[in-house]
Amino acid sequence: MNFSMSGQPRGLVLSIRVAVFCAAVPLALCLAGSAAYALSEIKREDLPSPVAPPPDDDMSPPGTAVPMPDPPGTTPPAGSQPTPPGEPEQVDPEGPADDGGMANPRADPDEPLPEVVYDLGKLPEPVRRMHDLIVEACKSGDIERLRPLIGKGDTMTQLSLSEIEGDPITFLKGLSGDTEGQEILAIMEEVLNAGYVHVDAGTPQDLYVWPYFFALPLDKLDARQRVELFKIVTAGDYDSMKQFGAYIFYRVGITPDGQWAFFVAGD
Repeated sequence: MNFSMSGQPRGLVLSIRVAVFCAAVPLALCLAGSAAYALSEIKREDLPSPVAPPPDDDMSPPGTAVPMPDPPGTTPPAGSQPTPPGEPEQVDPEGPADDGGMANPRADPDEPLPEVVYDLGKLPEPVRRMHDLIVEACKSGDIERLRPLIGKGDTMTQLSLSEIEGDPITFLKGLSGDTEGQEILAIMEEVLNAGYVHVDAGTPQDLYVWPYFFALPLDKLDARQRVELFKIVTAGDYDSMKQFGAYIFYRVGITPDGQWAFFVAGD
């Protein structure tokens, strides 16, 4: 019987390869595990430490907190608002002009109610003429037409309860919501279209004043008169003035000799 030896080397080689492979697999797994372990250690070392949340449950980033506004009606303390660069520092106006209180409201609840007059024909001629000239200037839309009526010097029309500085027409434009002063012209015309009262007759404070609310307690206005009032002011203004106790919106006063005494608002 003959035996072939040709298959022995091939079987030996195959056995060696199997043995090498079996030894290599655990080694590769071991090396891979070590590398992964080292990599995980590097990443953990590079990660930043956890950041603790800010106190009081404030999750906003540092430096971004916005202060809450002051409660409504709170007046900021003097000097708390810095003057913007390039703008002149604001100066408080001087005290009220010494006009004897002619422009102040005359609503005295203990006095008899004055007569409310609508007929312009009952006005003295100088008063009627000044009234009509002011209304014509208002209707023109050109506030400069008030300049000769306002005058200058000691007889200049009072335009504020405190002293004003500079040009009176510029001052009136500053009161207006638009740049040309047409809103203030509209208010002036509406005031002069209302009824009027004659107050302090025969005294140095003798005046014809528009609107008549100037001399009437607001709580004594009837429904018709409140409608006339709302042509000049809003319901919110009316509520505020009731708390004050008198009409304190714009009013016009003209002396019996036709001098335009005042156009002011406030108390």
